[in-house]
This record gives sequence, C-alpha cells and structure tokens, in this order.
Amino acid sequence: MEPKLVAVPEAIPEKVYTSERVGISKATHDNHLTLWKGYANKTNEIRKALHEAEVDPSKANQIYSQMRALKVNYAFAYGGYINHNVYFATMGGQGGPATGEVGKLIESAYGSFDHWAADWKSTGMAGRGWVFLGYDHAEKRVHTYIGDAQDTFPVWDHTLLLAMDVYEHAYYLDFHTARLKYIEAYMQVIDWEAVNARLRG
Repeated sequence: MEPKLVAVPEAIPEKVYTSERVGISKATHDNHLTLWKGYANKTNEIRKALHEAEVDPSKANQIYSQMRALKVNYAFAYGGYINHNVYFATMGGQGGPATGEVGKLIESAYGSFDHWAADWKSTGMAGRGWVFLGYDHAEKRVHTYIGDAQDTFPVWDHTLLLAMDVYEHAYYLDFHTARLKYIEAYMQVIDWEAVNARLRG
C-alpha cells in the first residue's frame, strides 16, 4: 500500500490578496507560499520515508534513531502544513466582529467580542509562532491558544477554527518589527464565514 500524500499548494487563494487594503502585501503572501509548499513537500517526503522505514523496536531510541528523527520531523512538517492551510483559508474576509455560531461561542466564552479581540491580540504578542482559536468538543466552548512551533497543537479533541501566523516572515516585509500593527491588520481580513465553515465541518 502506497502512503497517502498531501496536496501541495500551487497558489495563494485569490481572496487572500484583498489583505493589501490593510497593508499585508501580495509580496508577503507570495513569499509565504514558498514556505507553505515546503511544509507540504516535506510532509510527503517523510510519509514516503516512514512507509519504507524499518520498524524494529530494538533500533528505536529516544536520543537518536531513524524512527525518532522521522516522527519528530513529521509532526513539525505536517503541523506547519495544516497551520498554513487554516491561515490562508480563513483570510480574505471583511474582519470585524465574529459572525454566526462562532460569534455566539466567542461571546459565551469571553463575554464580548471586544474582550476576545483584546485576548487574541495579547496572545499574538505573547506567542512565538502561532495563535489558535480552537473549539473544545468536550466543553462545547472556544479557547485561544499559543503555538510556539509548527508542531505545537492546542489540545486533543479540538477543531482548529482560526490560525494566525506570528512568525516574522508573516509580517516583517510590511510592518518590520511592529507585530501588533500586523495583528490589527490581520483581524480586519478574517473571513468569519470560512471560520464558521470549519466549525460545521
């Protein structure tokens, strides 16, 4: 049986380029595409390597082994691929207060959209790589999380609704070190319909 491979993105979704109206440039997105492709290609490369790898517990080791290297780097590559999928899928909207069921969940969990927005910005400033909005299926609530690396997932039994990239490559060309300005611009182009679609599955 051949390993299942992920689709390698060929282009940024056209709607994402509407972010130019708030200062996130086409050049930033086009450069970002190279990284997104890289995560997809490495995911596929590692899946093929795992398919062919020798599965021998006596040779696996937590200090170094082929199995450890492949499994750890697989989580990083596939995590980066998924994070970018969600990042680009949920951009290109009109921003503003959250709508639909997600809007209701945010109001329930945070009291108001404004409180959630302040929390989201603060989380973005505190994080080293990603900010996630996840839906907790056990609690039936949304939570905001920091993801300091590509393989830092929120928690189990969550649906990832929104992912904001706060690595420097996502904003440095346009905002230099002014990360908060980038976050504020990003929030003006969230596609809440796309976020709600992720909640609906």
